[in-house]
Parts: sequence; structure tokens; C-alpha cells
Amino acid sequence: MLHTQSAFRNVYVLREGRKWVDSTAVARSSTNVWPVSALPNRLQPRNFPRPSSRAFSLYPPHTAQAPVALTVLISIFPLGRIRRSATPTKRWYICPVRTLLAVTAAPLLALFLAQTGPAPKHVSFPTEDGGQIYAVVYGESARAIVLAHGGRFNKESWEKQAPTLVSAGFRVLVLDFRAYGNSRGPGDSDPMDAPLHLDVLAAVRYLHSTGAKTVSVVGASMGAGAAGDASIASKPGEIDRLVFLGGAPNGPAEKLKSPSLFLVARDDTSGDGPRLPGIQQQYNKAPQPKSLVILEGSAHAQFLLQTDQSDRVMREILRFLSRKVNQLPSTAGT
Repeated sequence: MLHTQSAFRNVYVLREGRKWVDSTAVARSSTNVWPVSALPNRLQPRNFPRPSSRAFSLYPPHTAQAPVALTVLISIFPLGRIRRSATPTKRWYICPVRTLLAVTAAPLLALFLAQTGPAPKHVSFPTEDGGQIYAVVYGESARAIVLAHGGRFNKESWEKQAPTLVSAGFRVLVLDFRAYGNSRGPGDSDPMDAPLHLDVLAAVRYLHSTGAKTVSVVGASMGAGAAGDASIASKPGEIDRLVFLGGAPNGPAEKLKSPSLFLVARDDTSGDGPRLPGIQQQYNKAPQPKSLVILEGSAHAQFLLQTDQSDRVMREILRFLSRKVNQLPSTAGT
């Protein structure tokens, strides 16, 4: 990578136009250019081609501790060498785009891939009762999470949360329950009465079969009931942890096989009345370790992620999923 001398606070490029910028113009217009004197001897220019198009610069703010900035030059120049100005104090250069790409493309691409990770992967897998579930997998970690949506949502509803969980070190599978998207299976004409826990179990087992060492499940509303019932029906160790967002297992909570976090809004109500008493009753029956977090407001399940409580919900989920088992809380919280 090319470096400027420490006396220069900015990294410079030629401004738009067909004539070269001298030191006076730079001082007057704050246009950014690079001095030729900053180049190593082997890169000292001899010929200076005229630009055939425009040049632009993109660079971060400079600081006294970081006098050299990253500059990305987007331009189209004919092949040739750089010409040196006749006046030593007004020697400036512009880097041909191919030379700049050769220097910067590889590290920039590596940085981009490190930040974004692999592209989401569309997958499908069978359920034990003959269904077929379609899902999207984000990330490649050995720690995995299944996100199970509520009755008024689908797998796309987790698109904002999945990258957050991936950046925290998890692989994330978001599924469409049978009757949603392309997923299908027995009972899909009335999903609220269908064996949705088999869809969750199929997702958990798919992740284990593709290298996941631990798999947790985050279920919202309808998905919370399916997640809890999947834990009850699972083999020991198949599901590492459970997060119930605005819901609880449909089956007996005392038979849960995983540590559990219950998240619910205090004034969350359904047609049958407030949800908190029923969720708290199931929480009381669940085995330790467990935690109950009661949030202010009335938003239900995934709708909490559309309120100002969203950040807290994600913090609580990440804290619960990231702690060691012996560090998990065993008391109710608010």
C-alpha cells in the first residue's frame, strides 16, 4: 500500500477535470491530491497520461494519529506511465485504476467478506411425519439457533434479527412452518392445530446433521408453543436452550428438557384476556435454570421487535444464549 509522508495530513487524488492540480489550487480549494515525493523511488512517475473520464475519491476522516487514509479511486485511464511535472514543488500524480485495484482489491474484498459473511443459504428438509420444511440458513458457526415465527409472520420476519445473531457468533436457521411459504405437512390446512413441534425438531436435527454442536430455539407466540413442545419431545441434549417470546409450551412445562427464558409484555392480551398469568404459570412449572423477563407495554411476541423495546429484547436473548449454563439466572426479572 502507498504511504504519504508524515508532514501531509491528507491523502490526495486529482480532482475532476482535464488539467492537473498544483499546490496553490490544493491550498485554495482543499482538493485532495497525492504528492509524487511520497512515492517510493521505484514508483517515481515518468509519463503522465491525460484522464479519459472522471476521478473521484472516497476516504475516512483524518486524525493526527492516522495521517494516512484509505483512498478508493474510481476512474478510467488509458494505459501508460505517469508524467512528472517540470516544477519539483508542483509534482503531483494520479494512480491508474488498474494499479490501485491491484494494491487494494484483495484486502478490501477480504474485509468485505469478513464483515458480511457467506450469503444466506436456502435449504429444505423432511419432517418425521412426511412434511417438507423450507428455511434459510445464515452463517456457519457450530453454535446454532432456530427462529420459529408467530402465526401472523413467516421466515422473512426475522431478516433484521438474523444478522445480529450471526454477528454474535451463531448460525441462524429461519423456517417457514407448514402452511407458510412452500412448507407443507399433515395438518397444514389449520396450522394452529398442526404438529408444528415436528417442524422445529426437523430444523434442529438438520442443523446437528450439518455440523452444529449446540442448537437453541427462539419461538414467538405460535412458534413459542412449538419450540416448547419440541423440547418435550426431543432427545436429551438435542435442544440446548429455549427462548419463549410472548408464549409458552402447549404441553406440560415441567417436562421441558432445556434451560428457558420467557419474555412477555406486561399488558400483552389476547381475545381470552391478559397473556401474562398463563405464561407465568407455565414459567413456575418449568425446571431450572430459567428466567422470566416482563417488559413494559402491550406488544405481543415479534411485535415487540417493532417497538422501542427491540434492543432490550435482543440483548436479553443474546445474554441468555451466550452465558454458560452454570451462569444462567434462576429468578424472575422485570
